[in-house]
Amino acid sequence: MSPDVAAGLTAAAAAALLVEVPPAPDGARSIQPHWLWVAASVGLVLVLPAQWWPLVGIAAGVVLGGWLLWRARGRRAAAAMVATRLVEFCEQLAAELSSGQPPGSALDRCASDWAELRPVAEAFRMGADVPAALRQVAGRLPGAGELRMVAAAWEVSHRTGQGLAEAVERVALDLRAGAATRQVVIGELASARATARLVGLLPVAALLMGSGVGGRPWAFLLGTPVGLAALTLGLLIGWVGLAWIERIAAGVNP
Repeated sequence: MSPDVAAGLTAAAAAALLVEVPPAPDGARSIQPHWLWVAASVGLVLVLPAQWWPLVGIAAGVVLGGWLLWRARGRRAAAAMVATRLVEFCEQLAAELSSGQPPGSALDRCASDWAELRPVAEAFRMGADVPAALRQVAGRLPGAGELRMVAAAWEVSHRTGQGLAEAVERVALDLRAGAATRQVVIGELASARATARLVGLLPVAALLMGSGVGGRPWAFLLGTPVGLAALTLGLLIGWVGLAWIERIAAGVNP
């Protein structure tokens, strides 16, 4: 492996941290590539001479960091889809109840559209505690925490005799307002995340420009202990910055 090839692979691995990977469609199984990365790293260690092992370790760390960020983004996207589906469920349930449907039939219709609610509909048919079933789904499904509000509305309606349709409709209005606020915050965060990725790409661009004008920045970074230490520290700082942005964005979803 030539130094130019190794430099290109390292730059590509660093840029992988900045790629926004789209989430898998709802219900589809996402690819789990970590075992491929481990196998590739082990294979490289076996075929490369010892002087390339530090570079392989750095590249493996970069790929692992990118995979962790990718998983965090996927979890956040899945939670956002569940939160959107939750608002639709509340609106559908309120509409079914307002049209005169009994609670059991309304829950069955909602569960037919959203499979995660089947335990709740089953709890109603069995005469079990429906609010408890709603809270179980809220605790098990990321992004469905606001189901606890539906459970509270169900309990209040059952104890006071207040119309369940009105209580659920009020919850739906609150959730819709919260979703609108989250969309505004996500839009504000999008520019910050794009700026972070751009700043992270600037060192790679500078190194490529330096190589283009006759410099040898890659020889220093990849061929000397000080350069390898600087490269490792720079990649670590970049990963921490991106992870910080992702953690802030994760706080937007319930």
